[in-house]
Amino acid sequence: MDKLNKIYQDKLVPELKKELKCSNIFEVPKIEKVVVSTGIGDFKEDKAAVERITAEIARLTGAKPKTNLSTKAVSAFKLRIGQPVGLTTTLRNERMYDFISKLVNVTLPRIRDFRGVATSSFDNQGNFSIGIRDYSIFPEVKYEEIKETFGLEINIKIKARNKEEAKMLLVKLGFPFKKERS
Repeated sequence: MDKLNKIYQDKLVPELKKELKCSNIFEVPKIEKVVVSTGIGDFKEDKAAVERITAEIARLTGAKPKTNLSTKAVSAFKLRIGQPVGLTTTLRNERMYDFISKLVNVTLPRIRDFRGVATSSFDNQGNFSIGIRDYSIFPEVKYEEIKETFGLEINIKIKARNKEEAKMLLVKLGFPFKKERS
């Protein structure tokens, strides 16, 4: 099976250029980066749990996540300055395409009662966001090793003129969108 970035370059760029009537290939919609993040506010006191979650995200994405620390103290949430509140990983180039391929072909079909991702998840610039409640749908996760569950936010930054072009790109990459009722 060909890699997704090779399929994009060889097959999808000429197709999209023709369909969208682009004058050159730089106008064709393109995925710039994928950002995978999670909030770990519930585990901010437990350093071992934060390390386990960091290792899990590194295993899922292939890159070690950056720890986001709090900049303000909020007494209502028992939050102090410098405590970890989230983890973020940015994927580009080869890892980005590998992650998208795994997400579309393996991970999303494993969601129970999955009917497709919502088309309302696009913003006005064409970027796309997916929220996953439980990370255990990824194939790298071993169920017997799960100590704490957490959700993920996957943001796909797309360089496109509008959200219709961005959606067209994701459809060609194989994203399963919900069927619209007529």
